[in-house]
Amino acid sequence: MKTLFTGIQPTGNLHIGNYFGAVKNWITMQYDYKTYVCIVDLHAITIAYDPGDMQEKIFNLALNLYACGIDKEKTTLFVQSEVPGHADLTWMFNTVTPLGELERMTQFKDKSRHNNKNVNVGLLDYPVLQAADILIYKAEVVPVGEDQVQHIELTREIARHFNSRYGKIFPECEAYLTETPRVMGIDGETKMSKSRNNTIGLLESREDVWKKLAGAKTDPARIRRNDPGNPAKCNIFSYHKLVTLKEEKKEIVHGCKTAKIGCVDCKKKLLKNLFQVLDPIQDRYGKLILEKKAIIEILESNAAKCRQTAGNTIVEAKEKMGLKPIWKI
Repeated sequence: MKTLFTGIQPTGNLHIGNYFGAVKNWITMQYDYKTYVCIVDLHAITIAYDPGDMQEKIFNLALNLYACGIDKEKTTLFVQSEVPGHADLTWMFNTVTPLGELERMTQFKDKSRHNNKNVNVGLLDYPVLQAADILIYKAEVVPVGEDQVQHIELTREIARHFNSRYGKIFPECEAYLTETPRVMGIDGETKMSKSRNNTIGLLESREDVWKKLAGAKTDPARIRRNDPGNPAKCNIFSYHKLVTLKEEKKEIVHGCKTAKIGCVDCKKKLLKNLFQVLDPIQDRYGKLILEKKAIIEILESNAAKCRQTAGNTIVEAKEKMGLKPIWKI
């Protein structure tokens, strides 16, 4: 069984973009791979954040992931900063990573523009830490969206540089591109993101979700109820693609194009189908939140296992680099 690694930043409760764009794929894949899911808090601190909220966000994210269907027996879910080897291996990899490769990373350029008052070394070094996250477990498969493919290519390059200079330890991992396209925000203009306040949260009430859907953009050509529309240009229909069954989708497409179904009716159908997904998640979350001590114990146990695995990799790397203490020779 190959090893799979993926990470997610601790932003608290998840939204449907997180779920359909990433988490749903992890749930499917966890039965075919030895799976590590890492809550990457070290990555999260490269931008401004409130330290007082961090632990709550980490714990809520863990609850969300388990509520979505991450299997406690099949997947090792853990917190990145609880495994010091990630930072140790990052420094080792820094010594084999060309500076020019980091400076050309698209995400570094984007994040620098959005955080122009805090362009820190962490933003630049982010992909090296990501490479360490993956390679410290010798992961061969990394499920990612298109925006992360460049980082996976750099991870492969870092593995090649290290293996060539010191001796082979690390595999050249493969990016597993998820089939789900990026989920657009409720504004229909940008990718769904908490920072843009355009999300539908997995734990939001039916009433709150309806308020968002009621005011959400649809096909701009449908100004009046009897105007025909084009589902391909409607952001609401992009959500139907995620949750609505094939036959009903056909009915919606026909109804939209012939103006037999209005936008309000379309949104109500979406609300119904969306909560067929969200209701079970919310039910599981409600039960899990009552088991706080047990969840913390699982996270601590998983971190301990990861420290052992990561520690073994660090020992291998140090020996290859000539860093083994002389008294152990």
